[in-house]
Amino acid sequence: MGKEYSLQEALKLAVQTEKDSMDFYRRAASVTKNERAKKVFELLANEEVGHLKSFLEHYKGTEFGDLKSFIDSPPNAKSATIMALEKAIKEDTPEQQALEIAMKEEKSGIQQYSLLVKDIIDPLVRGVFERVIKESQGHYDMIEDEYMHIMGMVDKSDQDTYVRE
Repeated sequence: MGKEYSLQEALKLAVQTEKDSMDFYRRAASVTKNERAKKVFELLANEEVGHLKSFLEHYKGTEFGDLKSFIDSPPNAKSATIMALEKAIKEDTPEQQALEIAMKEEKSGIQQYSLLVKDIIDPLVRGVFERVIKESQGHYDMIEDEYMHIMGMVDKSDQDTYVRE
């Protein structure tokens, strides 16, 4: 049996995860030259702000401070996701690699939370993790669609164009 998280532990984990994701998406948007990809990253960053707000409303700890201060605080420079993005920027392939990194991170989050939620008994805590899983899957799907578009693959916006025979 895994660790049973308290509601506050689950919220703290979710808050930090959403902040890291927001920082990644903001940074990716700032270096992306493709306008469509930039809009996807900006949309995802704004969604993470909404998630942060909802989680912080229920979190009783004080280490994050108020929402605005926390959102404006510098990214975690030791975050593997941020470090991978900075490497991609140096290689001058930010759009493709940023989308690949984002898909990997969203999928990893889905897997992590899916494992954790199996052993959670408290319905409130379980709900926190289930919400993060659902939101992460939606993000993954959006990122995958944009990746397919940038790579010249058939994406959801092209599905009506192609018919299987």
